[in-house]
Amino acid sequence: MSDGAEYRVGELAAAAGVPVRTLRYYQEKRLLPPPVRRGRTAWYSAAHLERLRTIGDLLERGYRLDGIEELLAAAGQGRDVTELLGFERAAGAPWAEQTPVEISAAELAALFGDQVTERNIAEAVELGYLVVDGDRLLHTSSRLLEATGELVRAGIPLAAMLALSWELEAAFDRMAFGFAHLIRRHVVDPVGDAPAPGELERVAGIVARLRPVARTVADEHFGRAMDRRAGTEIAELRDRLNPG
Repeated sequence: MSDGAEYRVGELAAAAGVPVRTLRYYQEKRLLPPPVRRGRTAWYSAAHLERLRTIGDLLERGYRLDGIEELLAAAGQGRDVTELLGFERAAGAPWAEQTPVEISAAELAALFGDQVTERNIAEAVELGYLVVDGDRLLHTSSRLLEATGELVRAGIPLAAMLALSWELEAAFDRMAFGFAHLIRRHVVDPVGDAPAPGELERVAGIVARLRPVARTVADEHFGRAMDRRAGTEIAELRDRLNPG
């Protein structure tokens, strides 16, 4: 598509993948600039198509139309909505490597045996690990399901693992808050409320680079904590096995 491309209303709607009535509604709401009229024909440009795609992107991200109107108004004052969306993609990209997996009741029983109780299932649902839809079961993370199965096979009760999961969720929530606060205070906030062109893109790049760094820091601290705990546990076991 070249910058000089022009569209009639039906052509623009087709290119953007929206009904003509939706396009006209956006015009009524002043989300879409008026077309150029030559004779009795209204002509739309590549800028109109880009605006429609931006609106669609914002709607997919959960924005309401009134919020989109404010963002587009800000764009009219010189702020780049496309750059803002790029920053949101970088900052809001998922951290958890979750691959949902459908699992039957029989497969669940094969993994956990008689530990598949109503109470344990209810707790897994409350934790957000398991989704029950009629007879259909969906675990939100195949990696976590596999790891839990290994721990249970090692002799750790499923109920104990679920109880620990609440503590892990709380601990990692605190850790995530700490990282997010550092990045917000020292990387994002300094750009101010009216960032210069390109600033959000620069910050988005920093945020993206910090993702694996944050994981490394978290992993190292967990490893250090486990080293300390393992030393304590081994010392206690040694004292118990050799009381004299």
